[in-house]
Amino acid sequence: MNSTPDKSYFSNIQMRNALLQIEDQMVHSNWMPEVIMGINRGGCVPGVYLSHRLKKEHVVLDIRLRDHKATPDLNTLLINHAAKKKILVIDDINDTGATFKYIIEHFGKPATLGEHALLPPNVKFAALINNKPSEVKVDYHGYEIDKSKNPAWIVFPWEEWQK
Repeated sequence: MNSTPDKSYFSNIQMRNALLQIEDQMVHSNWMPEVIMGINRGGCVPGVYLSHRLKKEHVVLDIRLRDHKATPDLNTLLINHAAKKKILVIDDINDTGATFKYIIEHFGKPATLGEHALLPPNVKFAALINNKPSEVKVDYHGYEIDKSKNPAWIVFPWEEWQK
């Protein structure tokens, strides 16, 4: 019996479409970031793409909970927040919500997860893909899935290197 989930491949075209959806949602919410923070590693590529499209600064937010044991570094978030900038934190997927939850717990105000009163109004979350059962709700997303019904592993273009 194979206990590994099926793989679902996410293309560059899907990434660009998701970023257009995120941009459209920001326009309709009358909110645009001054700086885009791509979460290291999965949020870096979409963050750079979006920063070029919107002509905004891109900064890496070093939070790697799954792949590395290094202590996450929120200094860039704190510096930009202190400068009163509108900050969009973007990742490839809001899967379990662990990464965004980490930011909320170490930067936001204590409260119940899922309530955006936890974060200052100048900080918003975005993900190319939002998993509906995630503990944390993002402000903007491209696609929505439900891994409780289809537990496929999403493989992004930057994660697979053909040898």
